[in-house]
Amino acid sequence: MVLGRAFEDKCAKMYYDRKMLGFVHLYNGQEAVSTGFIRLLKQQDSIVCTYRDHVQALSKGVSARAVMSELLGKATGCSRGQGGSMHIFSRKHNMLGRFAFIGEGIPIATGAAFTSKYKREVLKEADCGHVSLAFFGDGTCNNGQFYECLNMAALWKLPIVFVVENNLWAIGMSHLRATSVPQIYKKGPAFGMPGVHVDGMDVLKVREVAKEAIGRARRGEGPTLVECETYRFRGHSLADPDKLRDPAEKAHYAARDPITALKKYLIENSLANEADLKAIDKR
Repeated sequence: MVLGRAFEDKCAKMYYDRKMLGFVHLYNGQEAVSTGFIRLLKQQDSIVCTYRDHVQALSKGVSARAVMSELLGKATGCSRGQGGSMHIFSRKHNMLGRFAFIGEGIPIATGAAFTSKYKREVLKEADCGHVSLAFFGDGTCNNGQFYECLNMAALWKLPIVFVVENNLWAIGMSHLRATSVPQIYKKGPAFGMPGVHVDGMDVLKVREVAKEAIGRARRGEGPTLVECETYRFRGHSLADPDKLRDPAEKAHYAARDPITALKKYLIENSLANEADLKAIDKR
């Protein structure tokens, strides 16, 4: 999480210094979701994301140098400099891409899950127990691909976890104003799969839920819909002046910073001291 936060802060500086071009969507505040889920995966497991995915790439093992090179349009980037911030891809790490249009990645992740199940059950590849994760935001949950893929995944018991990063805002539209049933996790049982809500600002709680959902998929018990209630600390993109959100709301979630919360937990439970944490920050 610390690496992800430092990486995103560096991106912001380079963007405002005009060294990074195009739209750049940062992940500050949402790090607990990526870390809590992806660090439980095996290399063969796949992930698909939206346009806010620099930290997902880092969590999956793509080097910070490869991601930054991609953002700067260099041939040494993980997408050879041709994708930029909104189209990060790494075949080596089974990061199947990020997609600029919301909802596009969910069918890709569902297809990857189908591939895993087909190899195991039809081609009899016993060691193929790969799992797919689909990351997307609350705004995506009003799109057709979301419901179609929930239905297909449940019908065929595909090894996939649908991870909703509900940061409460779809660009400048409040989730509460755009969705008739704002509790997204409740949509899971309607399709015959578990629906789980978790505090997306607490990496340990996210990890606990993720461990069960990923394990369930790997055991062949089918998909899970997980709603992680989180918050982005910056505007929708670095071009967004972020004037629409209530300052009190932003302050409320800033006080629940997932990195600060984890540091406090580690110290209070004698799992690390201040010197240890400062050493991590300096890496």
